[in-house]
Amino acid sequence: MAKPRPAKRTLDSYTIKGSNKIIKPGDCVLMRPPDSSKLPYVARVESIEAGARGSNVKVRVRWYYRPEESIGGRRQFHGAKEVFLSDHYDIQSADTIEGKCFVHSFKNYTKLDAVGSDDYFCRFEYKSATGSFIPDRIAVFCKCEMPYNPDDLMIQCEGCSDCKMEGNERKDSSYRVGDIEPLF
Repeated sequence: MAKPRPAKRTLDSYTIKGSNKIIKPGDCVLMRPPDSSKLPYVARVESIEAGARGSNVKVRVRWYYRPEESIGGRRQFHGAKEVFLSDHYDIQSADTIEGKCFVHSFKNYTKLDAVGSDDYFCRFEYKSATGSFIPDRIAVFCKCEMPYNPDDLMIQCEGCSDCKMEGNERKDSSYRVGDIEPLF
């Protein structure tokens, strides 16, 4: 007869090994990739569980994808710190958490006084099986018909509210996210 599996306990928080930083469900974290030459993965902690004795801590995460990890790849308007909230969930060992990070809305990210190494932003949800985005359209602000990239300087005339991005004039329109070829 098989032994019954020990009960799991749901935890309210977890202290990241080697630090005094505490994570809770809803927090965003950087996860160590198998290949140490790659950037850490970004994920949102959905839940934290431990074995009956408090050992073997696991986190259920919802992954953020970087543009280059999505179907279509990185595009000109994607910011360097842009990530997409995906529909991809996993259970990982809490030992793979490297640190805490912050994923801001696009609007809040553009208002930051200074962007730190642990700051990211998200303006799209990404469906990993189909490669589709929500929303699938985004406003454009200049004659190049590209959405705003927060890494590029955009200047707005106070008199007429026209925007200029790298010398381009404002154009009220929208851009379908899947319309342009990737940069790489």
